[in-house]
Amino acid sequence: MSVMRRALSAGAAAVFLMTGSGAASAGADGGAVAPESDVAHHGHVSLGDGRLRISLTTRNHGPSDLEDVTVRLSLSVAPAGVPLLPRGCLRAGERDVLCATGPLRADGLGRKVGLELLVAGLPQEVVVRVGTAWNGGASDRDRHNDEHEVLVPATGDRYVF
Repeated sequence: MSVMRRALSAGAAAVFLMTGSGAASAGADGGAVAPESDVAHHGHVSLGDGRLRISLTTRNHGPSDLEDVTVRLSLSVAPAGVPLLPRGCLRAGERDVLCATGPLRADGLGRKVGLELLVAGLPQEVVVRVGTAWNGGASDRDRHNDEHEVLVPATGDRYVF
């Protein structure tokens, strides 16, 4: 690494620590330590009449506050047409949607995300994968509560995750 690049990296790290961005703290060796959190996504999914409905809320079980979390919703079937997505959500590919859940205080809830998507054709079932795409670089020792795969038959019933 060049001297100039090292100087820039050291300067950026100093600004990061001084401003408190990302809730990082200084470790024993003087380096930044990632905040720790336990992000969890919970909600329900239903499929009926060619419409896929997803409702979820993200929770931070702590111990650190998070500036924002992004949840990824991956579908086994592409949405039909151009879906109208709620504020804070965008398409990340043909079958993926990313949604920002907002700041999450330790032991706090993010905003509720609700989507209603028309799906191509009339599938008998859809698989929805829910997972954390970004959490501000925090470490999360319990990934079981923020990674879900839900098989949703076209019954109109709600399937909880």
